[in-house]
Amino acid sequence: MTTTTQQTETTASQYLHSDAVSGAFDTIIGELKRRQSGITGVRGPDKECRVEFDKLAQALVGARGRGLYYDYIASGIGNGALVELVDGSVKWDMISGIGALFFGHSDPDLVRTALEAAAGDTVMQGHLQMNADAILFAESLVSYASRTSELAHCFFSTSGAMANENALKIAYQKHQPAERVLAFSHCFMGRTTVMAQIGDSAAGRDGIPLNMHIDYMPFYDEALERLMRAGDHSAKTHAIDTTVRQLERYIERYPKQHTCFVFELVQGEGGFNTAPPEFHRALMEVCRANDIAVWADEIQTFGRTESLFAFEALGLGEYIDLCTVGKMTQTCGTLFTERYNPKPGLLSGTFLGGSAALRVGRRLVDRLVEGDYYGPDGRIARHHKAFVEHVGAIKSRHPEWFPDVVGVPSTTGGTGGMMRFTPFGGDKDKVMKLCKTLFEEGVICFYCGHGPYHVRMLPPLGVFRMEDWPKVFEIVERSMARVAG
Repeated sequence: MTTTTQQTETTASQYLHSDAVSGAFDTIIGELKRRQSGITGVRGPDKECRVEFDKLAQALVGARGRGLYYDYIASGIGNGALVELVDGSVKWDMISGIGALFFGHSDPDLVRTALEAAAGDTVMQGHLQMNADAILFAESLVSYASRTSELAHCFFSTSGAMANENALKIAYQKHQPAERVLAFSHCFMGRTTVMAQIGDSAAGRDGIPLNMHIDYMPFYDEALERLMRAGDHSAKTHAIDTTVRQLERYIERYPKQHTCFVFELVQGEGGFNTAPPEFHRALMEVCRANDIAVWADEIQTFGRTESLFAFEALGLGEYIDLCTVGKMTQTCGTLFTERYNPKPGLLSGTFLGGSAALRVGRRLVDRLVEGDYYGPDGRIARHHKAFVEHVGAIKSRHPEWFPDVVGVPSTTGGTGGMMRFTPFGGDKDKVMKLCKTLFEEGVICFYCGHGPYHVRMLPPLGVFRMEDWPKVFEIVERSMARVAG
């Protein structure tokens, strides 16, 4: 015989809100703040700590079969944009895990959020058995996306590549038997077998059997902006018209065979390339007229432009059928409209994300929306302006480090929290050498582009301060001097 008892709240709620558990969290966060307060600037490695680092680095070679690109193994603590490594060194993290760490290292609020999630009954949540975390985060993302679009649903996955795979599957099912995919030249989609074929990188698909039909469109030529500033106001219109005609030729050549056009509204790995809204809008209008799904790949752009979504910043929400988000969200997601809601069985998977990732992702997004990050005068826009000014100051002192590059209208590029600069004519070897030198000197950056090459930054703007820029660029200038010889 089953007996029931009345309970106003669950056992889990009573446990997590108990004085004992809450007090333990308070103690941990208090100790975190005390310890991280000693991390105030760049410092070199400690000799004894370096021994442990070398052991771990060698173990990685044996376990993975390949070593580290940078001598980076984090110790597990940092202070905002500063991160401590196992070798005892401290560096400015200006790439933030290729974008995942917008609030930097050891943010007390996010650490506490993760602790609360970790105190639950499961590390990973799945599509068959989930906690409330997954539901509340999905609801949150949909509520923000639907402000300016018809996106109505969200399906989680554990990587950006899988979020993209799910978007493609949805488009295939909706537009069967169409199988061709439209994408921009120099795009990057992820590293699964299918996504590597869509991504425009020969090295990324080396050895992979090719069975996808991809039609590449040229991305917007940013050099046109220089012509516009010089008074040639027909250049942009001509370029857009030319690109639209190419899209129409593909559609005419392969009638009713295109399932989707994937738009990197700001290209990531391809070079932080940007395009004006009218460029994307013209192509999306053609897609809409020909019943081709419009898919916004926001794995890298999400949260970093002057709106939460790049499609929102560009005023393109009415066209978006599918949208993929990741990196900053911790757990990745595929958002879609009601029209693209797939049939049961198409999307599934054992895992949808870790409990800590789901709760931290939701908290992070709420903080972004509630803060002063967005708009033309928001924190993200102000930081991008500061970045441009600091690069410009170095260029004014050392113009020889910044020769003109064909097709690159400005020394700096990108938008919002996606920042790039182009030193040494975009020479691959020198740019990569500069990245390595920056790391040695105490600033973690990375490169992007496929020729010319650029130095890119994805700073943790949730915690980065205006007064930090001079400290970072003092190291940038010193490093460039080393590379220039």
